[in-house]
Amino acid sequence: MTAPAPLGLRERKRIATRRAIQHAVLTLALDNGLDSVTVEDASRVAGISPRTFFNYFGTKDEALMGDIPFVPDDELVDAFVSAGPDADVLAGLGDLLAVTAGGVEDDLEIHQLRKSVLRDHPHLLGLRIASMRTFEETLFRIVERRVLADDPTLAERPEQAFDKAWMLTMVSFAALRHAWRCWADAPTPGALGERIQTSFAELYEVVQNTR
Repeated sequence: MTAPAPLGLRERKRIATRRAIQHAVLTLALDNGLDSVTVEDASRVAGISPRTFFNYFGTKDEALMGDIPFVPDDELVDAFVSAGPDADVLAGLGDLLAVTAGGVEDDLEIHQLRKSVLRDHPHLLGLRIASMRTFEETLFRIVERRVLADDPTLAERPEQAFDKAWMLTMVSFAALRHAWRCWADAPTPGALGERIQTSFAELYEVVQNTR
C-alpha cells in the first residue's frame, strides 16, 4: 500500500494545535486535579483562544480522551476495499492501519499522560471505552465494504457477510491492541506503524502454529 503524501503546512498546524490542546488539558489535570481544569486555563497553556479550543473539541472531556485512533482517509480506504479477492484481507488491514498510524509514534508522551489521568480517574474509562467502540465500528464498516467487494453474492446473505466482517474486525483489533501495548511499554519505542506490521506477522505465525 502506498504511503500518503506528506502533510501540508496547514494540516501540520492543525495537528499541532490538537496536540497542544490535549497536552495542556492532560498536564493541568495531573498537576491541579481534573475538577479544576477549565477550558480557559487549557487554552492559555496551549497558546490559543477558548474559541479556537471549541473549534477542535466540544468539551474538556473530549480533549482528555483525544481523537479516535487510526481513522484512515478515503483514498486509503478505497485502495483497501478495491484490492481484490486475491489480496489477503488481514495483510491489507495490517498495512492500512500501519500507514494510518504515521505520526502517532510522535505522541507517546500524550499516551503516557492520558494513561496517568485515566489511572487517577477511573470513571473516565467509560468515555475511553466508548471512543474505542466508535473506532471498532468504523473499522468494521471498512471491512464490511471489502468483504462485499470481494464476494458480491454475500449481499444476498447479509448475516453471513456480517459474521465474516465482524470476525475479521475482531482479529485485526486484537492484533492492533497487541501492537499498541508492545509499542507503549517498550523501553525505546520505535515507529508504531512498524510495530503494527510486526504484530500482524506474529498473528499469522500463531495461527499457522495452531493448525
